[in-house]
Amino acid sequence: MAGATDLWGEWRKHGAQGISGAQALAAELDRIAREGGITSPVTTKRGLSARLRYLSSSAGREVLRAHGISARLLRSWENGARPSRRKLEAVDRAYQERRRHNLVRSGALKRLLDNEGRGRRIEVYPVDQSRVPEQYRRPNLSERSVQARYVWDDMVDAWAKRDLETLDEIWDDIITDLDSDYAAYAYVGAIGVGA
Repeated sequence: MAGATDLWGEWRKHGAQGISGAQALAAELDRIAREGGITSPVTTKRGLSARLRYLSSSAGREVLRAHGISARLLRSWENGARPSRRKLEAVDRAYQERRRHNLVRSGALKRLLDNEGRGRRIEVYPVDQSRVPEQYRRPNLSERSVQARYVWDDMVDAWAKRDLETLDEIWDDIITDLDSDYAAYAYVGAIGVGA
């Protein structure tokens, strides 16, 4: 099957706004992964402490180091130094990276999305054509819904690797269930997964 760039050609040429289905899948999995995680902002003492506790394992400390947070810097924070916004964002990125890894490793995200073989419904929101002159608009684009089954394990694996090419192939498989005009949904405004 053709990739998303082949399905709709120069879809932005006349001002349509959206993202590829692969990007939409990745963004939605990011959102789902954040749910159930630490909700306090990293800018609060509670939020920072919770993230640092989550990252207190050797693997967590390694991810912190990869994001520029050294043991020395952590000690200075314990002694009352205030972290900069840039360092707080680095801690949050390290937390999200480690949480992503743990969700994939444990299989929790796959189980949630597979839903015992029933899959999950995906709401598909078409690209925004409000800036497209009337004569160039794609007709009949509307919100659509599709029940996706048996794609979640591969999707989560591709998301974990940040493999947009594989996510694009998976998206192509999903949208073929829409109808003969599936190519109009190669790019979307957004998607929502009922998880």
